[in-house]
Formats: sequence, C-alpha cells, structure tokens
Amino acid sequence: MESQGRDEQKGPVLQIVVVGFHHKKGCQVEFSYPPLMPDEGHDSNLLPDEWKYLPFLALPDGAHNYQEDTVYFHLPPLSGDLKCVYGVSCYRQIEAKALKVRQADVTRETVQKSVCVLSRVPLYGLLQAKLQLITHAYFEEKDFSQISILQELYDHINGSLRGSAVDGSQVYLGLSPRDLILHFRHKVLILFKLILLEKKVLFYVSPVNRLVGALMTVLSLFPGMIEHGLVDSSHYRPKSSVSEDPGLVESVSGAEEFVSVSVSDITIPPVEPEGEVPAPPESLSSTNGTNGGNQHLKPPSRSSPESSESDWETLDPSVLEEGSKESAEVKEAGSELRDAFDSKPGTPITVQPQAVTGQGGVMQGLVSGLEEDQYGLPLAIFTKGYLCLPYMALQQHHLLSDVTVRGFVAGATNILFRQQRHLSDAIVEVEEALVQIHDPELRKILSLTTADLRFADYLVKHVTENRDDVFLDGTGWEGGDEWIRAQFTLYIHSLLSSTLQQDNERLLADYGPPFIAAWKITHNYRVWHSNQHAAMAAITPGHPFQGQYSVADVKLRLSQSVSGRSLDQRQVSHVVLVLQSGAACRHVQRPGLSGALRRGQALKAIL
Repeated sequence: MESQGRDEQKGPVLQIVVVGFHHKKGCQVEFSYPPLMPDEGHDSNLLPDEWKYLPFLALPDGAHNYQEDTVYFHLPPLSGDLKCVYGVSCYRQIEAKALKVRQADVTRETVQKSVCVLSRVPLYGLLQAKLQLITHAYFEEKDFSQISILQELYDHINGSLRGSAVDGSQVYLGLSPRDLILHFRHKVLILFKLILLEKKVLFYVSPVNRLVGALMTVLSLFPGMIEHGLVDSSHYRPKSSVSEDPGLVESVSGAEEFVSVSVSDITIPPVEPEGEVPAPPESLSSTNGTNGGNQHLKPPSRSSPESSESDWETLDPSVLEEGSKESAEVKEAGSELRDAFDSKPGTPITVQPQAVTGQGGVMQGLVSGLEEDQYGLPLAIFTKGYLCLPYMALQQHHLLSDVTVRGFVAGATNILFRQQRHLSDAIVEVEEALVQIHDPELRKILSLTTADLRFADYLVKHVTENRDDVFLDGTGWEGGDEWIRAQFTLYIHSLLSSTLQQDNERLLADYGPPFIAAWKITHNYRVWHSNQHAAMAAITPGHPFQGQYSVADVKLRLSQSVSGRSLDQRQVSHVVLVLQSGAACRHVQRPGLSGALRRGQALKAIL
C-alpha cells in the first residue's frame, strides 16, 4: 500500500517518449522525459530489457502509408513491479524539406516520429486527446530539438490527475459500443463469449487506430475490466530472455494456482433441444445493480505472480469449486497436489476479499489479485499468462506460440499474423465485421441461443433508432454507450447468478450448454467461483431474455443463418407465412398429426 501511495504522489504518467525512424538503425527512442534509463541522458537510445519492443509499438508497421495514426499498447512491468504499463502513441510524418532545422541524419524525403505517453492507469482516450494536440504543436515547430513542450505535457497531465479519482467517463473516452454494435451487430455477443472462454483471439485491420479502438471497445463491455482487470495483462518476457530466466517457469504455491483446461481436453455432452422457459422476457431498461463507473482507478497493491505453464495444470479443481464431477480428466490432472492445501478435498475455498478503504465498494481479491466490486468483477481473465495486447508489433510474433502464454486478445496490422491461422482460435476481421472461428467444435460452442439472439437483436434495434439524427445520435440513455454497457453488465450478472442456483440446468440452457461446460473450466470462472459474493443474492438468475419461442424467434434465427446457409428475405418471409397461416397442413398430409406438429415438419422440409 505504501508503494501505491507513492505512485499517486508521482502522478499517473511515467514517461514522455519520442520515437523516430532512423534510415540505418530503424525505429529507435530519440528522447525520453524523465530518462528511461536513470543513469543516461534524455537523448539516450537505451531501453530497459523489458521494453525492448517499445520503438516498434510506438511506430507501427506500415506507418508510412498514413499521415497520422494512434496506437494503444501494453508494456510488461519493469523488474520489481507487477503492474502493466499502458502506452498511447500519436504518430505523424512531415516532409523533410519543410523542417526549419534539418539534422544530419535526416536523409529521407519524409520524417516519421511518434510521441508516446507511458502511464500507470488505462486512460487511453483521455491521453490520446491531449497527446494529439501536443503532437500537432510539436510538428508545427518544424524543429524537433524543441522539447520543452513535451516536458510541459508531462507536468500538466501529472498535475491535473495526481491524487484525483478517475471516473468512467474518462476511462471510456473514445470507446463507443454504439459504433461497435452498428458495425458487428449480433456478432458482438459472440466476441464477448469468445473472450469469456479465454481463447486466442486476433483482431486485424489497418490503420492501427481502428484496430485498437475496436479491441478496447469490446473489452469495455466487461464490467470493471479496463479500470481494474488489465494490471496482469502484459506479463511476458522478450524473446531473448525467456530461455535464460529460470524464474519464468517458477510455479506458484498456495491458493493462487488454478487449473485452466482447453475445451479440446473435455468431451462436451450432446446438446439437448432448448426447452421452453415459461417466464416472459424481462426488460433490460432497469438493471439489478450498478457497474461501479465512479470508482477510483487505483492499480492494486498486490497482483498475481507471473505465470508459467505449470500454473494452470497442477491444481486439483476439487479444491476450487463444488461439482467438480463435471470433468474427471481435470481431477486426475491435479490429484498430485491435494496435500498442498489445508482444506479437505472437495471443499471449496470461500475466503472473502478484504475491503480497500476509500475505493467506493472496490475490494482486494485475495485469489485474483485484482480490485473487485461486490459482485466479484472484473473477472480474472487477463491473468496467469492470458495477455491483452491492443497492438502487436511483428517483433512480438513469437508470443503467439510461447509456451508461457496460454492465450491472448491481440491486435495486428501485419498480414503475417493473419496468415498463420494455426496460432489463433479466432481472427476478427474488423473491416468486414467477420469473426472467423477455425475449429468447428468451438463454432458450435459459441453458437448463439434463441435467448442470446433476442438479447443481441434488442441491442441492435435500440442502437439503430435515431441513428440518422445528428442531434440525437448517441446522446440518449437507451441505445447510448453507457446503456449498452449496462446491458452487458446485466447479462454477466445474470449468467453468474444462474451458476450459483441449485438444479440450474434449465436456467443455464438459455446460454448454451456447450458454452457453459466450456466456460466452467476456464481460469476466470474458477477464480470467481472460489470466492463468495454476497451481492449476487440480489441478482435475478436466468437469462434476461428467457421465454417461450414465437414466430419472431423463428424469423430472427433464419435472418442470421440456418446451419450456416444464408437465406434471402423471400425465403424467410415464406417460412413465417407458413407458420402464421397454418398453410403447412397442405404441405404435410399425414393423418393423426396435430396442426403444430404438421407445421413443424413443414418448416423442417422448407429448411
């Protein structure tokens, strides 16, 4: 806690850095304030080993194709620290002949530079807004030796944010779920569930500002994730030091080790037809709780240790959750370490997180190491070797196959990342709004249920209302950015609450039995389930859009696709007409069949 207090006194910004492109040396640091290396000057090119990729992140691949661009990136913590470093970089280029002072090493027709802010807190949009203005002014000087404006930026940001609470409006600045849903529509929910399963997800598009904007907006749908859930998201080592550091594969003892098993390691039971749930659909206009948008943004004083491959393969899952009979293979894999815990086999750990004073309801999670709200959120997704890299440079390509990395949500603009499909579970083509899932079994797991489709359609309809009105677009509550985040907060609250109920098969069926089976063996679920969260008692279990099937559901399902086969509007209308009018009786002339059964057989014949 003392180090946390010192961080507040210093302010959120660690360094202001200028990265340039040298015609012989490539990307390199040209200026840093304060110096990146304590014993070097402001103009030193030297970097800490942990930050060797900084120049390539700040000056992205293909930057010469754009006049300007913005990059969000994450750096690993320096030695002795356990917290992710959040970087924002603004890139620009200028013709060399326009410079007032042209240095001797400027030999190309254009000069490319990026101005970066390295921060302790994830204020991407806020830092970008300030940095764009300063970068513009810095280039307008046409003399890059004038660095006083950069020092003033450092003092200004730290002075304005030191010791103050950072609210949700600052954290989410520039991240628009509304635009995301307009672009991806119902596929946003597929992305949401894909990350819940801790899969290897690669976002791809150019330029970088579109890439990082889409990726971070998806993460903003997870309650508390950006504010408190990314502190462990960049715990990796540069390639040259991975094999040299024996501490990297050091296993962690105690209650902070968890099992995380791949979906391919278990057998998913056959999917039963979705049963009808008598409860009518609930409205999402009123939520069961708040998402803590006005909490202080303080990085936790204690974070989970660096992970190794053994961290998620050596613990008996019966120590962490009841009902571990779901996966006998998982039990066998962890039976060796039963004696490492005082608790009896089969008894879940039920320690309660300790409250952190002055955090507005945020508590220190004893197991996750993250600051959690009263519902146990954010989920511990980006921990224990699961990385969040909004932008990956080509020099980081090895991380995709690193044995110490169990998964990632990463962004890339280089086509080499997209071509090597075997290194990821899903590729998100942002430009075309496509989610390409390579494994047929994973596609089945992520198939949206009828209740999920209702939820997604509800979001899309509210977002598209008044979209053409320049005065109303995005300004109202329903259909606005905060409203969308509130709906996903309710979705995850209801999902978590449903898992706590006795005989919850019917409740969880609306989320998809294959998905639930896969999610229950992930690291984030096991960590959440290992604690008790009293506030969950106030959450109504069951899918927010549970209910009986209707003609509208059939039309909604068909409009998306049926068995991967697209149907045009004429076919959809014909099917709906058959159901509404009872004309199916003319298609199926079998005696003794009820009208409903005949209509069902007719629908099957049409499809």
